[in-house]
Amino acid sequence: MATTTDKPTFPLVSSFADIPIIAEDGVDTTKFLEAVEALLAMFATFKFKAFDKVNDDMKGNVDKIRNRQLAAPSESETLQALVLNELKTKKHVATEGLVWLVRSLDFILNALGHTNKNPDQELADSFRDAYGKTLSKHHNWVVKPVFSAAMTFTPYRKDFYSKLGSDEVEVSAELEKELAALERVVNILKTFQDTKEAKW
Repeated sequence: MATTTDKPTFPLVSSFADIPIIAEDGVDTTKFLEAVEALLAMFATFKFKAFDKVNDDMKGNVDKIRNRQLAAPSESETLQALVLNELKTKKHVATEGLVWLVRSLDFILNALGHTNKNPDQELADSFRDAYGKTLSKHHNWVVKPVFSAAMTFTPYRKDFYSKLGSDEVEVSAELEKELAALERVVNILKTFQDTKEAKW
């Protein structure tokens, strides 16, 4: 159990549930980036190597999206607008960054969703399974074994939940809400990225 000196890392400071979905499923860029950063901050408290590479990649992709937003703020209110306007410049730095960011979020969604629904299964199993279903198909033969090996070093399930809060039942319920909100955003973005207009 978390001690009284532990600061609960959940629920997230910036939640995916707080992201405004603007007309025609537009995902608010600023709120999205804040929610991703809050998620990364949560994982950073665990200091486990399984997430180091994903964490670094996600931070890099957040930076690419934010740089584009800062360069063209009036064209970047939503992620969809940011992508479409960047592609008009014949560049795709932020657009590609968003593709990889969504892939990483899908990996986390699958891993934590499976963990939350299967209390008898350890995180390592959930993360390995999620990697096989998501990021693995986008990685080459050099990267795959590195990620697969890293999944072994996830924390024990009980340690993970106690770090999120002292009451596992409450944490599980909050996590379920956050994952549902994350799933909604991921699905909106995946649908958009599958359109012809979002390709480069």
